[in-house]
Amino acid sequence: MYDSKNIARLLKVLSVETRVEMLRLLKGRALCVNALAARLNITPGAVSQHLRIMRDAGLVTDEKRGYYVHYRLNEKTLAVWQEAIEKLLNPKSGLSPTKKGTKKCAVVMKNRAAKNQKT
Repeated sequence: MYDSKNIARLLKVLSVETRVEMLRLLKGRALCVNALAARLNITPGAVSQHLRIMRDAGLVTDEKRGYYVHYRLNEKTLAVWQEAIEKLLNPKSGLSPTKKGTKKCAVVMKNRAAKNQKT
């Protein structure tokens, strides 16, 4: 699904506080650049730059309405990102089974300690 490079990319997109706040503001509704700028108390140019990064990552989609472009969250991308992050943070997810004939780290360390005590 998502490899380490892609997960790092999505976390980089969300590593900026303004983008996280934009994500919150766009939940369930579409907003134009000026509306986002007013709510975030930043310039429309700054909003546009953040939206460009979010759009390039597939996080938002744009829709022209008259003179304005409205942005909304891409629900499909959000679902994929959520699953990838949940798998990343779940301690039991992604564990590969121990290959036959290999030992887990704890067992290896225990055996080494026991061996060192005998010598």
